[in-house]
Amino acid sequence: MDTGGLDSGPMSEITQRIAQGYAFDGPALELGTVVHDGQVDPQARVRIPLGMLNRHGLIAGATGTGKTKTLQLMAEQLSAAGVAVFAPDIKSDLSGLLTAGESNDKIAQRVTDTGDSTWTPTAYPTEFFALGGVGTGTPLRATVTSFGPILLAKVLGLNDTQESALSLVFHWADTNGLALLDLADLRAVIGYLTSEEGSKQLKELGGVAKSTAGVILREISELVAQGAEDFFGEPELDTADLLRRTADGDNQGRGIINLLELADLQNRPALFSTFLMWLLADLYEELPEVGDLDQPKLVFFLDEAHVLFNDASPAFLDAVTQTVRLVRSKGIGVFFVTQRPSDVPDGVLAQLGNRVQHALRAYTPADADALRKTVRTYPITEDYDLEQALTQLGTGEAVVTVLSEHGAPTPVAWCRMPAPRSLMAPAPTQAVQAAITNSVLHAKYAQEVDRESAYERLSAKVHGTAEQDEQDGPDPARAPEPEPARRQRTREPKAEPTIVEQIVASGAFKSFLRSAGSAIGRRMFGTARRRR
Repeated sequence: MDTGGLDSGPMSEITQRIAQGYAFDGPALELGTVVHDGQVDPQARVRIPLGMLNRHGLIAGATGTGKTKTLQLMAEQLSAAGVAVFAPDIKSDLSGLLTAGESNDKIAQRVTDTGDSTWTPTAYPTEFFALGGVGTGTPLRATVTSFGPILLAKVLGLNDTQESALSLVFHWADTNGLALLDLADLRAVIGYLTSEEGSKQLKELGGVAKSTAGVILREISELVAQGAEDFFGEPELDTADLLRRTADGDNQGRGIINLLELADLQNRPALFSTFLMWLLADLYEELPEVGDLDQPKLVFFLDEAHVLFNDASPAFLDAVTQTVRLVRSKGIGVFFVTQRPSDVPDGVLAQLGNRVQHALRAYTPADADALRKTVRTYPITEDYDLEQALTQLGTGEAVVTVLSEHGAPTPVAWCRMPAPRSLMAPAPTQAVQAAITNSVLHAKYAQEVDRESAYERLSAKVHGTAEQDEQDGPDPARAPEPEPARRQRTREPKAEPTIVEQIVASGAFKSFLRSAGSAIGRRMFGTARRRR
């Protein structure tokens, strides 16, 4: 950050020592300037190395303390450095990244305080998504098969026994080649497996009690009543589309900022937060190993992180911990955004090397206890009384410590952060809509399709219209008809099958695949390998 000739006088001994801990040789994000004894020093810069962003991080603080603006500030600089960004946009505040900001007296003062004389209103390449197309953005969907039993159990609020039963259902569907594209498919399979004929086939796997299946079906019905069926289906997002850069124009090579609208978060918090975890898990499974890069391919911000861990099963927590530990080698950095560090399980928190802590409130004994716990997560410092500092931080200020280029924690710094260069308010509706309409991804994902899956196959067999081929699936002669009927979707036109397709579709080929162990391989979280 160029100080532009601003003369704040010589740095104090303390601010100079703190700033020395952030004097990195390589490229870095600018987080602001050091504050000490109530004075800001524009020359004492606080930074985070780009190469350390895959060591993950935490942005925490009470409501209204500046967490969203910190996220916006980091997203701008990441984009300018050619790094793609993914972030949920809960109140549409981040949509302002699409539009150049506007200067005012407060921004001018912040420019002076932080020595950011090069501040210029700037717009950034932004992609807008909405889960299932409910809201403003390109529809983002996943199939039930890809989502997997562990993540779905988290969404449904199932206990450990019910989660195990759901895993058996997925395993049986995988083994029998029944695609679970949406919730209607899942209900059809559970209905079949609780019939006399289906329960016999499942018995070898341990069986699913009808009472347990009934609970799962009720939870699925409740999820459907909340509108969640829009989120499951095809075309499924190819998470590689989140890694794009701009290809032409003045902004060539900039990382694209992908925003997922979560305006209705309060009504479906578990679904939204778990969907974000599916995205991260899919990125881990699909991307190649790259080790430590000079800068990450993607930085993934997981806002309202506390919702993700509420009432989470041990299997889910283990999978989150393992994913966060391993995804760094794929060139992915993850930042959890929440109110308090204690919102994040210890196994995950221990892996977050970069901390940006905005102000905390201590109005209750529980708040005071959380404050003391937060202080203990920071390196020891003689420069600040952290317990006092964390309650006195102003809006747009934070206590920071990051990992240096050598992997060591930097000195604790009370930091005043620069102003974002894009609009610090929702972008104009017309500008957002134009960006969506002109997006190449909107053309790819906007139209929902419905290929043949478990619902159609089981329904056809119930009506006696399907081929009676044991290799093509079970014979649910006595299975109840799946209810309710699947809502109408646009079907892809079916072209005449090629020779290869005829061979692949044949019973003999399917028999060979099954005998070779061709059931869908499931990975962490029970997610399935992408269908190519």
